[in-house]
Amino acid sequence: MDGSAKTAMSATRSPQQGPEAEEPANGPNGSTAPATARQTGSSGAVAGSTTDAVPAPPGMPARPMRADARRNRDAIFDAAVEVFGGQGVEASLEDIARRAGVGIGTLYRHFPTREALVFGIYNHEVELLSRSAPALAAELPADEALREWMRRFVRYAATKRGLVGMLRTMMQTDAELFAQTRKLIHDAAELLLVAAAEAGDIRDDISADDLMRSMGGICMANDQSGPPEGAARLVDLVFDGLRYGAPGRRRPVDAE
Repeated sequence: MDGSAKTAMSATRSPQQGPEAEEPANGPNGSTAPATARQTGSSGAVAGSTTDAVPAPPGMPARPMRADARRNRDAIFDAAVEVFGGQGVEASLEDIARRAGVGIGTLYRHFPTREALVFGIYNHEVELLSRSAPALAAELPADEALREWMRRFVRYAATKRGLVGMLRTMMQTDAELFAQTRKLIHDAAELLLVAAAEAGDIRDDISADDLMRSMGGICMANDQSGPPEGAARLVDLVFDGLRYGAPGRRRPVDAE
């Protein structure tokens, strides 16, 4: 076969043969990790992507993630949160793949290492929390939006609880991996605080750092004792403190 024929055959290959093509749910042999890998941080740990785009070579635009790949990734997140929450981060990845309804090869394609999966869950939860801030601000009065976001922060922290040990180790070796996620949460808190203060619903001398430290204290206290609803009560206590002395308090926020 001459060179031009080979070139023509290569050009007609299906795009599904690329690195993001998803295997059937049972996977090939159920145990083989694909050779493809995600971009690594300076520590060597692979950071699993939670965006809806597939990484591309330098200078080339990222390809949108296919719908089936996105569904598989999200199913892996849900299953991993449940398994890691109950068994810790050393739980079986094969068990996570089974609960997600995907093959182990698909899991490894998205998250080539256990560390990549743990960071992927963390990053995914941070994105959900941070993206909820502008949505809440658009849907609810400023003070209600802030309180709901504070409650979501507690739920986010509960999800992260089973991952803390490995995340702490990863943070010590490559703090830059976590700098952007911390900024996302900080900016979300600031957005809602400023809106509530400008509406006169809360005092205007509280910073995003103040709020995040307060929320961190609630999460630490709830780790030590008490059911999840105990954290919700503590959130309401902190929220009442934010409203104390607010210049334009027009109405209380009804308890749910």
